Amino acid sequence: MAMNSGAGKGSLQSWQRGNLVAAVGYLSDLIKRTPDDARAKAVYEGLMEILEPSRRAVRTQRELTTSTRAASPVGKERRSGRDRRRGANRRAIDLGSPTGADRRARAERRQNDRRTR
Repeated sequence: MAMNSGAGKGSLQSWQRGNLVAAVGYLSDLIKRTPDDARAKAVYEGLMEILEPSRRAVRTQRELTTSTRAASPVGKERRSGRDRRRGANRRAIDLGSPTGADRRARAERRQNDRRTR
């Protein structure tokens, strides 16, 4: 004979459900007295998810939506970076040699079309 562990889909025995409802009621009163108690709120929400499994589905869907929104500005930042570079030609300004002095003689520098030499 198999014992019901409460791990199945919504298969709480009446005494398990009664104890959960009592705990939820107690935590609800505790949260009303001390609204800043994050631990009591977390335990309350966890017990409510056991009593009403649809709450968990709603919570996970909301968290996924939030994480998707948080991830979406990345694409906008990339696009704005591309737009910023289009405005002016970055190579139009001659910054000179990174070491400070150019080692090539003027005649050695490529000018326009190098195939005509």
